[in-house]
Amino acid sequence: MDLEKTRQNLELRGFKVSFFDTGKEAAAHIASQISGCTVGFGGSKTLEALGLFETLSENNTVYWHWKAPGKETLKAAAFADVYLSSANAVSEDGEILNIDGTGNRVAATLYGHRKVFIVAGTNKICPDFASALSRARNTAAVKNCARFGKKTPCQVDGRCHDCRSPERICHALTVLWGPMGGMETEVVLIGEDLGM
Repeated sequence: MDLEKTRQNLELRGFKVSFFDTGKEAAAHIASQISGCTVGFGGSKTLEALGLFETLSENNTVYWHWKAPGKETLKAAAFADVYLSSANAVSEDGEILNIDGTGNRVAATLYGHRKVFIVAGTNKICPDFASALSRARNTAAVKNCARFGKKTPCQVDGRCHDCRSPERICHALTVLWGPMGGMETEVVLIGEDLGM
């Protein structure tokens, strides 16, 4: 993993990039940037590990379907001032990949917010697009299927089969090659293994 190459390429693509050695430092940075806003969360074990929902709830109105399930929470998160997500993979070339089942998380990284934060541990960084796609499909998606108890072929051998299972959770792939027009996107990289 070449962290400096990743940072430079993300910046060349127009992303704002921050790096922190620890999740605690990253969480403090994010909290310092957000106050008096509505904040939406995408499903993310990384964000959960950082305790950002609790921290940001002190000075903001925060919507996360993991904390308050339901369509109204998903809708409110989709229209929040600020949106937080993680990534399934980040290539050293500066591409950010996410796979989603419902679409709320990937859609929210594409439109409708004043600012988006993409938060990722260095375990998500891959040498190139092909390895990032492989990580998204064969690591993140497989682990999420296991976490949700899905009966999919990937649970047999730990690799994606591009299955047609009714329990499939991989319905969309997005690749951010740069920040979407009209939205500031900050990539917060953390020097720890976080999330799936």
